[in-house]
Amino acid sequence: MKLNGDNLPKRSGIERISNEKLTWINIEKPTREKLKMLELHYPFHELNIEDCLSKLQIPKVDRYGDHVFIILHFPTMDNKEGFPRSSQLAIFVGYNYLITIQHGNLRALTEIFQICKIDQNQRSSFMGNSSGYLFHSIIDLLVDDLLHMLIKVEGNLDDIEDLVFNERIAIAKEISLLRREITTLKRLVYPLKRTILTVSREIQKFSEEDLTLYFDDVKDHIDKVIEVLDESKETIEIFKDTDYMLSAEKTNKILAILTILFTLSIPATIFATYYGMNVTLPGGGFEIDTTLLLGPYTTFIIIILLSIILAGAMIYGFKKKGWLEF
Repeated sequence: MKLNGDNLPKRSGIERISNEKLTWINIEKPTREKLKMLELHYPFHELNIEDCLSKLQIPKVDRYGDHVFIILHFPTMDNKEGFPRSSQLAIFVGYNYLITIQHGNLRALTEIFQICKIDQNQRSSFMGNSSGYLFHSIIDLLVDDLLHMLIKVEGNLDDIEDLVFNERIAIAKEISLLRREITTLKRLVYPLKRTILTVSREIQKFSEEDLTLYFDDVKDHIDKVIEVLDESKETIEIFKDTDYMLSAEKTNKILAILTILFTLSIPATIFATYYGMNVTLPGGGFEIDTTLLLGPYTTFIIIILLSIILAGAMIYGFKKKGWLEF
């Protein structure tokens, strides 16, 4: 049986592109019916078919005599939160065919598939003459798309750097969200690197052209992604510590001011407590008969003056000790 996709029924709903002897099939929303149709026309193991239906497979490479089955994970940001999510990509690579099965929305892959479908020049350039070269082209495209995501991450880092020293703005939430985004990208990229290193040796048998340099270029890009993510992780941790220290310092200043205000009110509170009691005290219970001095409010005025004098003495002592320097 000729394994190039021509034997698939047109009513199967499976999109395919042919370039010379090479066929590329792309399935965006896999169903059991579509995958069973592939199983009837290609020598795929039923366990691999089941893996394609599941969204929770770990990255892996299964080797067979005439084809290789690969599962990879790439981040996508096609969601309302703008937060990276893992999209699974399953790939069957044979001598004259390549089949991509997506869980999630790998927009870059979908767009290039549609472009190759209508543009002969793009099809010839992207697909080349072998399934091995096509596999490299797809991986290279998705890794380059990953580099574009890093531009957004670096832009967010620059924004946070401008805001972290602004005492009027709280950015703890923004820092936490960016930390989570960087961590998610790292969790996806490290397995991707290991899988690409493994599969690059297996893919060579599907191409007469030496693909070593092509995959070395992809590895360099992945290393660059990892390097940027590591630097971003280190930077965001510095911003987190800085924001924590500045927030703690701001809180300490506020508490210090409130404590000083409370302390300065202690003399007035003491006098008001004693002279507000309904008992006979010096100057309390009855007004001091000093109308020749300050009038009927002499007691009140004396209490206020004593409170101010004591508060002033406390301020002088605090300033001398350096407690009022913020």
